[in-house]
Amino acid sequence: MIRYYLLAAFIIGVDQLTKWIIVKEMELYEQITVINDFFYITSHRNTGAAWGILEGQMWFFYIVTLIVVVGIIYYLHKYTLDQPLLRIALSLILGGAIGNLIDRVFRKEVVDFFDFLIFNYNYPIFNVADSALVVGVAFVIIATFVEEKKKGQTPS
Repeated sequence: MIRYYLLAAFIIGVDQLTKWIIVKEMELYEQITVINDFFYITSHRNTGAAWGILEGQMWFFYIVTLIVVVGIIYYLHKYTLDQPLLRIALSLILGGAIGNLIDRVFRKEVVDFFDFLIFNYNYPIFNVADSALVVGVAFVIIATFVEEKKKGQTPS
C-alpha cells in the first residue's frame, strides 16, 4: 500500500516544485514558447476550477477536496486489494487533488502553466496536478471496464 501513497507524494512534489519554479521565475501572464503555435509555458492563476468555473469559491473547493481525499483513502484500503490499476488511478487522483488543495490553502489560487493551442482552440491552461487528475480518472474508467470484463467471464 505504501507505494501508492509514495506515487501520490511524488505527484504532489513534482506539482509543487513546478509551480514554485513558475511563480519564482516568471511574471504573471509571461509566456515562453516551447513549440510555436502549439505549446507554451504561460504563468497563469486560477481561483476556480477548470475553465474558471466556480471562480472564488474557495470554501467549496476545500470541502469537496477533503471529502474526495478521505473517500479515496477509504476506498484504497477497503476495495482495491486486488486491483493495482485502480490503486494507481486513485493515487494519481489523490496526488492531484492534494497538489491543487495546497495552492488553494496557501496561495488562495491555483498556479497553472501548461498552455496548448490545438487546432486554433486555446485549451484551458493547466498544471501537473490537473494532469494527474485527468489521467487518474481515465485509469479509473479503464480499471472499471477491466474489472467488469473479469466478472463477466466464467471459469473454464
